[in-house]
Amino acid sequence: MNKLEHNHTMTDRAVHPVIWDTDYGMVGSINFYLLDTGGSLVLIDAGLDSDECRTRLQSELKNIGATVADISRILLTHHHEDHAGLVPWLLEQQNIPVHAHPDAVPRLKADRKFLEMRLEFFRTLYREMGCGDMGAARFETLEETIRDADELALRTEIRPLEEGDSICRLDVIETPGHSPDCISFVDKRNRFVFSGDVILDGASVNALIDPDLDGNRLPSVSQQRQSLKKISGLDTDVLLPGHRNEIRNHRELAAEKIARMDRKDVRILDLIRGGTHVPAEIAQAYYGKKYHAVFPLIMSEIIGHLDFLESEGKISKTMTRGIWHYRAESSD
Repeated sequence: MNKLEHNHTMTDRAVHPVIWDTDYGMVGSINFYLLDTGGSLVLIDAGLDSDECRTRLQSELKNIGATVADISRILLTHHHEDHAGLVPWLLEQQNIPVHAHPDAVPRLKADRKFLEMRLEFFRTLYREMGCGDMGAARFETLEETIRDADELALRTEIRPLEEGDSICRLDVIETPGHSPDCISFVDKRNRFVFSGDVILDGASVNALIDPDLDGNRLPSVSQQRQSLKKISGLDTDVLLPGHRNEIRNHRELAAEKIARMDRKDVRILDLIRGGTHVPAEIAQAYYGKKYHAVFPLIMSEIIGHLDFLESEGKISKTMTRGIWHYRAESSD
C-alpha cells in the first residue's frame, strides 16, 4: 500500500494520492490528490498533460470504484504545467468547476495582453541585469506561447480563491514565492495540508521572478520566506506536497530552508563586496556552468536575492548605461 494511503485511512475524509514517479524537473514524482468529501471527489492539482499521468489518474479512480464523473471540483495550488496539465482533458469529459488564485487566471487562460506584457517585462529585466543574449531562448518560448495562446487557453470559468476563503472544509492560505498564484489548502480537522510546491523534502524550490498583473516585479524571495514562515506556523501533522514524499517535520524543514536562503544572501553579499556588481556576473560567479544550463532559474534566484538584500538595506543599486550595478552598504 502506498505510504500516503496508509497514513490517511484513519481520517474522516479519505485522501487518495495519485503519484507518478518521474524525473520531470528532477523532483522524483508528480503528486496530485483525490479527496473524498462524501458522495463526490475533489481533485487537488491535475498533474502533467501526458499519457502516463492520465493513465495513473484513471487507475486510481478505478481502484476506489470511481470515474471522472465522480469529480465535483478541481482545486489548483498554482498554474504550472505539472499541476494543471490534465485540466483540459478532464473538462472534455465533463464540466467540472475549476478553482485557483486570481493571479492564475490570466496564466491559465493564456491572456494575450498579459503574455505580451510578460514578454516585455523579461526583455527589459534581462537587459537591465546585464544578461546580454542569454535571454534569447526564453524570449522564443514566450513568443511561441503568445502565438499559440488560443490553443493553450483553458476554456472554462476559473473561480477565484484567496487567503481566508474556505472550500470543501479546506481553508485557503496564500503561499507565493515559487509562483505568484501559489495557494495551499488546510484541513484543520484532520490536520493535513495540500501544500503544492511551497516546500519539498529533498529538493529545492525555486523562487521564480515574475510580474504582477500590472507588470511590476514581485519580490519572490521575500514572498518565499514569508510563505515558509506561514507553513512553519501551521498546527498540522502532515503536508501533502506536489512532489516527492509527504512532510511530517514541516517546522524543522522550513527553518532549514530559510537558513539556506540566509547563507545564499551572505555569499551574494560577499561577491558584491569583492567587486562583482552586475547581476549576470554575480550569477555566473555563484553558479558557474549552471548559469548557461538553466539560465532562467539561476537569474530568478539571483535577482530575487538581490531584491531581498536591497529591501533589507544591505545593498543599493545604480544604473550605468542601462545596466544595474549593485553596491554593498556599510555595516556599522
